[in-house]
Amino acid sequence: MSADRRIEDITDRIRERSAPTREPYLARIRQKAATAPKRSALNCGNLAHGFAACGPTDKERLIGDRTLNLGIITSYNDMLSAHQPFETYPEIIRQTAREAGATAQVAGAVPAMCDGVTQGQTGMELSLFSRDVIAMSAAVGLSHDMFDAAVYLGVCDKIVPGLVIAALSFGHLPAIFVPAGPMTSGLPNDEKARVRQLYAEGKVGRDALLEAESKSYHGPGTCTFYGTANSNQMLMEIMGLHTPGSSFVNPNTPLRDALTREATRRALAITALGNEYTPAGLVVDERAVVNGVVGLHATGGSTNHTLHLVAMAAAAGIKLTWADISELSEITPLLARVYPNGLADVNHFQAAGGMGFLIRELLGHGLLHDDVRTAWGTGLSSYTVEAKLGEDGQVVRTPTPELSGDPKVLTTADQPFSENGGLRMLSGNMGKAVIKVSAVKPEKRVVEAPARVFHDQDELQRAFKAGELTGDFVAVVRFQGPKSNGMPELHKLTPSLGVLQDRGQRVALVTDGRMSGASGKVPAAIHVTPEALDGGPIGKIRDGDLIRLDGEAGTLEVLVDPAEFARRPNAEADLSANETGLGRDLFAVFRRAVGTADTGASVF
Repeated sequence: MSADRRIEDITDRIRERSAPTREPYLARIRQKAATAPKRSALNCGNLAHGFAACGPTDKERLIGDRTLNLGIITSYNDMLSAHQPFETYPEIIRQTAREAGATAQVAGAVPAMCDGVTQGQTGMELSLFSRDVIAMSAAVGLSHDMFDAAVYLGVCDKIVPGLVIAALSFGHLPAIFVPAGPMTSGLPNDEKARVRQLYAEGKVGRDALLEAESKSYHGPGTCTFYGTANSNQMLMEIMGLHTPGSSFVNPNTPLRDALTREATRRALAITALGNEYTPAGLVVDERAVVNGVVGLHATGGSTNHTLHLVAMAAAAGIKLTWADISELSEITPLLARVYPNGLADVNHFQAAGGMGFLIRELLGHGLLHDDVRTAWGTGLSSYTVEAKLGEDGQVVRTPTPELSGDPKVLTTADQPFSENGGLRMLSGNMGKAVIKVSAVKPEKRVVEAPARVFHDQDELQRAFKAGELTGDFVAVVRFQGPKSNGMPELHKLTPSLGVLQDRGQRVALVTDGRMSGASGKVPAAIHVTPEALDGGPIGKIRDGDLIRLDGEAGTLEVLVDPAEFARRPNAEADLSANETGLGRDLFAVFRRAVGTADTGASVF
């Protein structure tokens, strides 16, 4: 089925806008494509270094001039639950490659940090920049030019976008992304949020809070709420970089391992030496990017991807804008209710039909491009399946059931939870911002109230604890943009603002920082650009200024006389405390070089 005319029009607009950068990018891919193993161009000394540590069989194969060699880029560490399962993957991949007459080597590792650990802490100021560090780290590993294809082991917030940027920088190489899957369900996410709010009010102590958090985050795998990590997995599948049905299979299961072996074989099958050459740079084209945005809206996905998708697309020479994302939101129905947009977690989503059901519904209503090239082959319709374990231990796929396993979690396109995705751009005399309203009740989406201005989230928290945040207000938390301090997530503000909203106050947040994929029930205009340190209007706001945030109309305005507002000087903030400690001094060059939020907040 062909795509809806509106989808085609937006895609054509992106294609036309991107032509000056996309065409040179494709020319580079064509130039780098090779019909001999990559390492065949290396000098003997280079090559000897490249296989010196290999065992006899692998070394013998690598000496030859026809054996395929697979590069593994891994984000493994054993502190973080999402990445701990990757410990065993390299050996699974190496053994599978050997069975196919090929070889595989770990080309390099990339850092993987967890926003859950650093939330509200100093380390969060390195979080967004870690995406670009990950891209560069992967590039270092692949720069040895020993590999005919690459598999990328990554899951969480900045890791997958960084790996995608790297994969597209090496766009002549085939790429398959191999996930680890979500942890099994623990304490329901809404119960965890309830305890967090009680703690914020001082009604329960730290012991009760830690117990709730530990029951929620309790084992290997990604967190089960639908934040950036699980949005990443959805994107990799709907953009054709996963094997079908692999996104949300739990770690340490026979099916998970079978999917990893299958991904290895597929990566070997799509190199330039075979008949199905599928370079990553051709998989990720304008159609795939639009498919990713549609999937984000249909599932109520992470606001962080208004940054990451723009940066990922740019790595392929594609110019995606917030206006594109917002326009696609208006024509994409919301088909999933996963926390914070509902009570279910991603395991419930998977049990209800998962990605196969979602893709089938969107394709059936013309909301996705089917005529795409994927790592699995041509056509996104091949992803409308469920992956299961066959009697022989191999992956088998069956058509997705016609009916949702739980219509309260995953519904059809003709009976959506909402007519639009609820992630949209705001614009007005404060600049541009994004808002996610899919978890915000309709009656809470418009707030007009006086500003309360803060220069960091701790200042707001102190005001909350002191009982100073009375009446209706819009909290303006500025100097949180990428140039100021790396654009940390301000997610720990959600419980406090949620308490005030539950008390009957009309509250909202406006910030040049981030809120994360767990953006919740309080309306939040985030990623405001230009940021305060860049001379943005948010720097001119004063306490008491009337602000109108309209999440329905898509506007963000300060209701002050324009002439007076123009005369105001921008506020200044002492950011010296953000420049050192926990590695922040090493990122000074990033803060100076970083681009604006609407262009992906990238240093590239």
